[in-house]
Amino acid sequence: MNTDHKHSITVIGLGNLGQVLAGTFLDQGHRTTVWNRSPGKADALVDRGAVRAATAAEAIAASDLVILCVLDYETVREVLTPAAGPLAGRALVNLTSGTPQPARELAAWTAEHGAAYLDGAVYAVPQTIGTSEAFVLYSGSLNVFGTYKDQLGLLGKSTFVGPDAGLASVYDIALLSGMYGMFGGFFQSVALGDSAQIKAAEITDLLVPWLKAAADALPGFAREIDSGDYATETSNLAINTVGLANILSATKAQGIDVALLAPLHSLFQHQIEQGHGAASLARAIESLRRKAVVG
Repeated sequence: MNTDHKHSITVIGLGNLGQVLAGTFLDQGHRTTVWNRSPGKADALVDRGAVRAATAAEAIAASDLVILCVLDYETVREVLTPAAGPLAGRALVNLTSGTPQPARELAAWTAEHGAAYLDGAVYAVPQTIGTSEAFVLYSGSLNVFGTYKDQLGLLGKSTFVGPDAGLASVYDIALLSGMYGMFGGFFQSVALGDSAQIKAAEITDLLVPWLKAAADALPGFAREIDSGDYATETSNLAINTVGLANILSATKAQGIDVALLAPLHSLFQHQIEQGHGAASLARAIESLRRKAVVG
């Protein structure tokens, strides 16, 4: 790669996150080229010293490190396909939210055009980019990650999770699944409280410390899952199945839908039917694991 552009960075896509990404590089003294399909979104950055590219191809040609942050992978292809010529020899870091297979396909397409690809999953709201609260998981080209680790580190703590370009997205989906599961439990909790005229704030004041304490059990569950040893002398699946059944019954009696929690009860029941009632609650994952394909 051309060392003349070692500290030149291009940011394509100037939504809320892209604006902050470009601004962070500018604040750290990097020559930053920007491009957006709506040119006006670059105005404030240009006023701060960014270089406005007239086209996506011009933006890519301006730097060896190209950061892409647009709405979705369809937009990625719409932007990159007519601008593929200058990609050769460059590093493309895609921070667009997506799923694993499109990331792998984009990595292959990028390689066909002579560029190296790194996929990233950003864990931050725009205002925390560049602070200790932000972190980004990367997968794909280890060479790109190593070469530009300092620049990428300006955005937040950077972690390389593997050479499979889809891995960052797998991590992303896994972490977000845990988050949305928590939100589901919260909505169920608040709805139940509301059925008895208990304010959401009252429930939440009690729920937050309870959930924080409950989260302390997760590393132990993770060790059990990784080891496959689910022996326990404490709260087992049989006990939790009875407890959850009582919760579902009481919730129905309050006129509240149990669709969010009923599937969890089904997982517990499945494990008990398999003879694992005395096992740790963590064994419920065995009813979710992808089964090996024989043949």
